Amino acid sequence: MKKLITISTLAVALFTGTGFSAQAAESYKVQSGDTLYNIGKTYGVSAKEVQEINNKGNHLIFPGESLQLPKTVSEEEKEVLAQLVHAESKGEPYAGKVAVATVVLNRVDSEHFPDSIKEVIYETTPGGVYQFSPVQNGEINKEADEEAMKAVEEAIAFHGEGKNSLYFFNPDKTNDQWIRTRPVTKTIGNHVFAQ
Repeated sequence: MKKLITISTLAVALFTGTGFSAQAAESYKVQSGDTLYNIGKTYGVSAKEVQEINNKGNHLIFPGESLQLPKTVSEEEKEVLAQLVHAESKGEPYAGKVAVATVVLNRVDSEHFPDSIKEVIYETTPGGVYQFSPVQNGEINKEADEEAMKAVEEAIAFHGEGKNSLYFFNPDKTNDQWIRTRPVTKTIGNHVFAQ
């Protein structure tokens, strides 16, 4: 499996308010009331990866238990992903924003796409066209709103638990016939998600 991360575990980032703030940790001591999902959100890591690297067969954790944390997504990559989500998903439901972020994370994991969030977002086709229209038209350069940042946080925390969507499109805005041949995983708002 390809690495999702481009930085060390010492630069863990957390969304707060309208920006990101760093949380540094390589391990975490479980507190009463903790869940893997909440730990994932706090430290910007996948709850599933926390479960896997700690050899847990289920989601049960216990106060006082020490958990190793996986590497995290860099602040820079979270920001650019949130900007993409904001530009691609204006007017879409929150679940659709999470799904757009998840597509990028799934591409990072796929052997058919680049190995980092930023490389996936800025990848071009052989003809020099960017994979995502907001990169092509400059909309990605606009600041992300709080909902887009929250959607990225949730996508990272739930990473690896989706339907492996690698693509999304708005059927009312594209004439691309190839994308319509891909197996559909779900439809949220105006976006169709596909493998």
